[in-house]
Amino acid sequence: MSRAFVRESDFPESDEPPRRQAALPPGVTNYITAAGAERLGRELSELRASRAPAPADGDSEARRTAQQLDRRIAELEASLRTMQVVTAPPLDRETVRFGATVTVRDAAGAELVFRIVGVDEVETDRNWISWLSPAARALLNARVGQKVSFARPGGRTEWEIRGVTYE
Repeated sequence: MSRAFVRESDFPESDEPPRRQAALPPGVTNYITAAGAERLGRELSELRASRAPAPADGDSEARRTAQQLDRRIAELEASLRTMQVVTAPPLDRETVRFGATVTVRDAAGAELVFRIVGVDEVETDRNWISWLSPAARALLNARVGQKVSFARPGGRTEWEIRGVTYE
């Protein structure tokens, strides 16, 4: 039955935050850029500093907010425990590696820019893509001037790598 047809009080909220589902397959290293690790560490510190105990009275909205904060803190702690920071850019700056910002040209001649980052750093509005995504997997280890091809929901896509930079 849909929860739309029952009272909220019929489903009491758990005091324990739900476990975070792994964003990575078992055995896969949780890579992250140095800037990403710093950003997540700063967020965790800020959340811990702002954390107030859940109210004991019946204020369900405040309790729900405290639980959401606890969940985010637990997610950040789990990520920070398992991540491996990739700090040094490769010596060969013409080859796409983790942390690279890659400029590509598509078949229509349009240029696109992507940054290959860890799963905890993905920001699609900035074109920061996970190193596990199909596009990033096609780009990794390719060199400037090389063409790469990969499957997308709309069919195969081919890009020519125009430039590679590292922070």
